[in-house]
Amino acid sequence: MDGDWTDALVRARAHSPFLSRMVERFPDLAGRLEEGRGEEALAAAKRAGEDTGDVAVDLRRERGAVSLVLAIADLAGAFPLSRVMAELSALADRSLERAIAAAIARRVPNAAPDGFIALALGKHGAGELNFSSDIDPILLYDPDRLPRRSRDEPGEAAQRYARDIVRLLSDVTEDGFVFRVDLRLRPASEVSPLAISLGAATTHYESSALAWERAAFIRARACAGDVAAGEEFLETIRPFVWRRSLDFGAIDEVRRLTARIRERQSGPGEPAPGFNVKLGRGGIREIEFFAQTHQLIHGGRDPALRHRGTRAALDALAEAQRISAEDARVLGDSYDRLRTAEHRLQMVNDRQTHDVPEGDALENVARLGGWEKGQAFLDELRTACRPVAERYDRLLAEDDGDRIKPPIKALIEKIEDRDADELAARIETWSSGRYRALKSPAAIAALDAIKPDLLAALAEAEAPEVALARWETLLERLPTAINFFRLLEARPALLALLIDCLTIAPPLADELSRRPELLDALIDNSAFDLPGTVAEIAANMRRCESDDEYEQVLDRIRVVTGETRFALGMQLVEAAQDPLAVAEALSRTAEAALLVAVEAAEKEFARRHGRFEDGGLLVLGLGRLGGGALTHTSDLDVVYLFAESEKAESDGERPLGQTLYYNRLAQRVTAALSVPTAEGALYEIDTRLRPQGEQGPLAAGLSSFARYQSEEAWTWEHMALCRARVLAGPPDKRVDLDAIIGRVLRCERDPAKLREDVLAMRSEMATHKPPRGPLDVKLMRGGLIDLEFLIHFLQLRDRTAFDPDLASALRELVDAGLLPAPLIEAHRLLTRILVGGRLLAPDLAVPGPVAAGVLAEQAGFECAGALQPAIATARQEIAAAWQDIFEETLEIDT
Repeated sequence: MDGDWTDALVRARAHSPFLSRMVERFPDLAGRLEEGRGEEALAAAKRAGEDTGDVAVDLRRERGAVSLVLAIADLAGAFPLSRVMAELSALADRSLERAIAAAIARRVPNAAPDGFIALALGKHGAGELNFSSDIDPILLYDPDRLPRRSRDEPGEAAQRYARDIVRLLSDVTEDGFVFRVDLRLRPASEVSPLAISLGAATTHYESSALAWERAAFIRARACAGDVAAGEEFLETIRPFVWRRSLDFGAIDEVRRLTARIRERQSGPGEPAPGFNVKLGRGGIREIEFFAQTHQLIHGGRDPALRHRGTRAALDALAEAQRISAEDARVLGDSYDRLRTAEHRLQMVNDRQTHDVPEGDALENVARLGGWEKGQAFLDELRTACRPVAERYDRLLAEDDGDRIKPPIKALIEKIEDRDADELAARIETWSSGRYRALKSPAAIAALDAIKPDLLAALAEAEAPEVALARWETLLERLPTAINFFRLLEARPALLALLIDCLTIAPPLADELSRRPELLDALIDNSAFDLPGTVAEIAANMRRCESDDEYEQVLDRIRVVTGETRFALGMQLVEAAQDPLAVAEALSRTAEAALLVAVEAAEKEFARRHGRFEDGGLLVLGLGRLGGGALTHTSDLDVVYLFAESEKAESDGERPLGQTLYYNRLAQRVTAALSVPTAEGALYEIDTRLRPQGEQGPLAAGLSSFARYQSEEAWTWEHMALCRARVLAGPPDKRVDLDAIIGRVLRCERDPAKLREDVLAMRSEMATHKPPRGPLDVKLMRGGLIDLEFLIHFLQLRDRTAFDPDLASALRELVDAGLLPAPLIEAHRLLTRILVGGRLLAPDLAVPGPVAAGVLAEQAGFECAGALQPAIATARQEIAAAWQDIFEETLEIDT
């Protein structure tokens, strides 16, 4: 094996602190490398992690040893770049495989990883991993085949495995780390669990995936776990990646991506200190995009172009005469040079850096790589980048002729003071086949019919560019479009609603981009009516094809809840309903979802474990859920309790003791309400208000709950009980629980001790949870939290006005002369702002003029300018009451 091994080791010791440490840690490997026995050293390095018995240590030792051998072989010129990248990728495969096996074995010893899949994407998928790289896997699981304990739900087990895998690979210990793991390429990563079920993933890629995900899957492969199942999944979504029609819209996608990348790059435009060899002009990413763009355009019709590797793709494109042989050669040569330079940058300190350093650091990396001086290293980069930039710019300039229609240009010029030609060209690509919903002539004609009105509405939007981007995201996700566009043409008012959603309510716009079918909730004439009673909403949720199918019931709950919440959100956006009424409707919807979820979970659980006929699970709602007034972002605060049975075990084929039975049933209910299904996510469930908090069991018996509340509970727990409401459970047991709560709340208390506890708790909350903006009417002093503390203090001190509805309790206290009457209107005002602000000002800053005007209208004012003075007045009223009751001055910052 050729190569100057001795010189490579000398340079590594002198110029790479990381490699120097590895040489000291693995002297035997260093000795073999000194003697030029590279293959032998690599084989020994792969065995370096076989002895300790601790998989985390084993993985890190193997990674350190293999990195040392590959780095020295690379520096010596003994291993070609392709070999180095392939071995690094294989190391990532082995590491993922061992991490998956270890994660599963912790719960199910000796189980094979059937049904758990790791897909490799990016450079890892292509077998082109760099020296110090993240890996970007997508973790999938088959609920029917996933190894798990009998009491674990498939989704819960898969998330546990995913967390353990990330920890095993990413945690930094005294032995270093294995790979940094980035799971953000998974479907809908902002809301989805770490591991996705095969069904949910398939639905996503078939119906709602974004354009960049197509490019990501060009290089995807199943790399660990159940590889056969992974390859089968990739075959299932192959039509999503490789479209049979010529897809010239790919150029527009890449053009936009490139513009965003270049805008974000603050370094120099050509190689110099600060230049990014990956993202800079003419860098690695532009070579990859060049190849992938041609693959996306032509690969659907020509399977010979579907290569994962960049060099292989360039060669295949030249062979098919899609690019010139000269372009393939030049780009391939530049790719090798830039990837080599990237490795040298990362070898110094084992950091994932792509930036060219300056000064002594530049000289150091140059000498590590074998260049005499830093200038020679920069010259090498310039030689590599210049021809890449020229060819990439030519690619993006193609298909960019004068396609602008005068009517569209005139409308575009209203949107914002930007280049009209650029925006017009962007809009014209809507009809170019870029979107799957706009492939047919009929769909394009339907879009053209509404385009003038659409663009006019966008031009009038408060943030036209934002609205335009969200509209394009919606187009990307639409499965079909003809009926949708025709509906918008027939009902101009619906188009106006859509633009309002896209423009002034970011949370609704984001939800709509994830689930375009939510627009169906606005089609019916009753879209702006409030939903009915809890029983009526629950009955709607129960209407599925078969109530024997547990998953169907859970999906139906999510469909009805999602549509109802979206319609209620649009009612807020249009100021069509009082936010107080919307808050009550959101609470009824959540209560209905909880009821149906409990029913379904109990029925499914009883199939295997039976029931306790004289017992029963009870669900206690607290906080805003107990008080019957939720916002769009509210968690559900619940406590699970159970009525004790005289029987020792349940009556099913696999009987359980009652404590284990009800705790597992409570877990099932939580999963039913919180785990995303193919129909999306539902609620975050917060059970921390249960007895003993997170240290206590998830479900407690009524007798132990009563004993805890009477003997051990803190004052704040009794304050929480002031808003407690029994939401589910057998009727007679609900009466028993209500009686327990009533006795606890009406017990005699020391007023001085109660005052001390309340003030201490509020002071601690103010310290650790300050207000996040000028519209944080909940946490600001003189806000809703302070008013709630006043109400709960008086309820407990005077043993009166125990109504979980805070507004009703406040009215009773006012009627009793315990609080001043102006607090009623202060509470109503601040609650309206809280409910509306969660959609119109999710960051709690004052929104733009249009959104601020809607928020003011919701609160009953004619102009946005009246809002802040009204908030200040309400806070002063609350502060005055605080001074009167507690003899403590609130600092109101107005």
